[in-house]
Amino acid sequence: MDTHIGARVKVARIAKGLTQAELAGLLGRTENWLYGVEAGRIPLDRYSLIIAVAENCDVDVVWLLGQPYRLQRSGGSLAHAHIPAMRTSMRRAGLILSGHPGLSPQGIPAPLTEMRTRSRKANTARQNADLPTVAMALPGLIEDLNTALLVCEGDDRAEALRLLVDAARTARMVLNQLGYPDFAWFSAEVAANATTQLDDPLIKAQVAWDRCGALLHQASLPETVAVAEAALRDLEPLATARRPADEALSLRGALHLRCAIAHARGSRREDAWARIDTALEDADRLGPEWYDLDSHTVFGRGTVAVHAAEVGVEINEPDTGLSKVSDVSVDEVPSKERQIHYKIDKARALRRMGRLPSAVTTLKKAAARAPYYVYGDPMARALVKDLTEVGVPSQASALSSLVRSMELVH
Repeated sequence: MDTHIGARVKVARIAKGLTQAELAGLLGRTENWLYGVEAGRIPLDRYSLIIAVAENCDVDVVWLLGQPYRLQRSGGSLAHAHIPAMRTSMRRAGLILSGHPGLSPQGIPAPLTEMRTRSRKANTARQNADLPTVAMALPGLIEDLNTALLVCEGDDRAEALRLLVDAARTARMVLNQLGYPDFAWFSAEVAANATTQLDDPLIKAQVAWDRCGALLHQASLPETVAVAEAALRDLEPLATARRPADEALSLRGALHLRCAIAHARGSRREDAWARIDTALEDADRLGPEWYDLDSHTVFGRGTVAVHAAEVGVEINEPDTGLSKVSDVSVDEVPSKERQIHYKIDKARALRRMGRLPSAVTTLKKAAARAPYYVYGDPMARALVKDLTEVGVPSQASALSSLVRSMELVH
């Protein structure tokens, strides 16, 4: 069995000089509960609790989660293999955007039309939760955009900047999912730096949404809300205009969803549900068919349902989370990534509701559709470990398959 999160909690607690009783008291839990967590018998499967442990023990949340986790079989390390090249191209992008002297193109300029096509393909792979394909596509695309920024002028350079913003935002999502939070934050900052040269308020809001995503993965909850609130203030004139642009309403709703997750992970129940309700109002204004793929947020009623499910798990109201948004099918959201994220949280919610067989089958279906995304997800892995410990006789075969695929045994 690979090192479980409880073992890392124990290391962090000892390093901080806390007894089990002291840390349990800080968490509002019993000493027996913490003993079970450290022994691997009780799952630590809520970000809110993981964040509390990290804060009280002064350790990094990502370290507690055991990321990045690299699957060895069936090409599971393929996406990770492209990280060094992505880091190199993204670092050059940062230097170019800062106006660093002495930089020269690394190749022949590629046509902007070709790079637009490659960018769309990367985004399609992102929404399909195909992490290896995205990781393979980005380094070359970003380096070609670097070349364009060095040689193009006027409208062509502005187009290259927009494409770089798009590529850096796509990179942020993939890097978060693969377990590289610092690199994900850097990617979000590259996007932000490019945006300052475009001076487009809607693109600025899109980048703020990505910054929030990077901050959430590092458990920077107050900063997440602060970034979102600043972007919401800038959006307000556009969203409250006599005839507001759909994109402004959509981005406003998406930013409220970021805040909802931050509040839920910070155990602020009322604030979390209030943000979900506010986002749902914007989704209803846009209509049942609206989903914002152009801005990457995929905001719409189904996406509100995705976030409501996670909020429900984090504040221990799983049934409310699953039923919060009525008359919507998450399977119709035009993003496999959003659908899979929902299925992971739905499985977690079902576990909390005592519906163990349904939790297994839900997670198994998700893994069948997006294996790399599910097998490396820390919450999905924690859930499978928990279900294995508890035992689900009617789903023993499916559970065993998940254990093997996640390489939880060797």
